Amino acid sequence: MIDLPALTEATWPPAAKHAVGPWIVREGQGAGQRVSATSASGVWAGADIPQAEAAMRALGQSPIFVIWPDDAALDAALAARGYRINDPVVAYAAPTAALADPAPPFLTTFPHWPPLGIATALWFESGLNPARLAVMERVAVPKCVILGRNGDRAAGVAFVALHGKTAMLHALEVAPAYRRQGTAHNILRAAALWAQDHGADTLALLVTEANAGARALYASLNMSVVGHYHYRKL
Repeated sequence: MIDLPALTEATWPPAAKHAVGPWIVREGQGAGQRVSATSASGVWAGADIPQAEAAMRALGQSPIFVIWPDDAALDAALAARGYRINDPVVAYAAPTAALADPAPPFLTTFPHWPPLGIATALWFESGLNPARLAVMERVAVPKCVILGRNGDRAAGVAFVALHGKTAMLHALEVAPAYRRQGTAHNILRAAALWAQDHGADTLALLVTEANAGARALYASLNMSVVGHYHYRKL
């Protein structure tokens, strides 16, 4: 069974974590909600929620909590305080051996680290900001960038990192001109090959519940749903 909170934290870490009462308050430094969301770390009461809110605001962050399947009580307490559900997320996974066979066609993918300028440019064109690149830089486990190519053009990019026997893929982006042409498919297979070469038996990834196109791709590769979570924000 995949420990999604630990896997996500290891492969896409916040800039810092602060223990505040019964909470872990993450400092994202502008890199998005995944690295900025607070979670419960112990026994809490409704009266403790303002403590977490104050800590997040002191970091210049709007209050946001991550809700895992075991957090039903926190979910209800936040809903009662006016927090709304944001971005329900689904986790998919598959054995690396299955994803890596067949391998992507020759010269369609290029695993490397640190990221080439063209890989960074593709991310920036997709809207990924420098703060998210800083997340990749601070990952302390084995990692790489997968650059996808279509003909002689850079067409897509993703980041993959390893935690134990599981690798997680993040920040998959394909340039609009090359979508639905197999680039994402090739990147996923290359990520599985890289993960397999580094001792991983599973490749996982996260996608928003609403992203029907991406979810169809993962299902077509026989990836299975292995977990879910969502955020609560004001």
